[in-house]
This record gives sequence, structure tokens and C-alpha cells, in this order.
Amino acid sequence: MLIWIPVDGNDAKASKVVPQYEAKQWVLVDFDEGEVKSVRFFDSREACDEAWVDFVILINKYENYMDFMNEGMMTLCVREEETIEDIIEAFKFKELDEIGL
Repeated sequence: MLIWIPVDGNDAKASKVVPQYEAKQWVLVDFDEGEVKSVRFFDSREACDEAWVDFVILINKYENYMDFMNEGMMTLCVREEETIEDIIEAFKFKELDEIGL
């Protein structure tokens, strides 16, 4: 499954989740069978050619999430996690909060 996360840079270890309007990069994580298969960085979501992304993980529940839901993505937000690694670990154990209607 594919997961979008807005981040502040293009370092897979040091980049932290940020609000969408502050995102310098969007990271697309390919997560399958309980592990990360790949991590790719894009300047914008539109720069990616993936037809279907399953999840987007945002910094808080007050972010604009309707566009993602209209595209069929499940929308989650972090609790205290900041780095990509911490966020994916929380995702793996269902420790992220769902945003939605």
C-alpha cells in the first residue's frame, strides 16, 4: 500500500512531518507485509504518477483532508510522532488517529 506524508526535507531519517502548506517535499512510502519497501520524495503530490494511493498521514486533524478523501484515500493524523520512521512504526501498530466525517 502507498502512503503520502508531507515533510520538511528529503532525508528519509531526519525529515519530519509538517502541515501541508509548509511541506517542502511529499514522501511516498510503499508499505507492504509489515515493512517499508521503498521511500520516494516528490516536490508535490502531482509530480508522482501513481494512480492510487491508499493513505495520507497529516500532522493534525485540523488539516484540510477533503481532497484526499475525495480521491479515495484514508486520512490519518499523527499523535506525537514526527519522523517518517516513527510515523510508519505507529502506522504498523494502528497508533495513528483517523480523520474523517
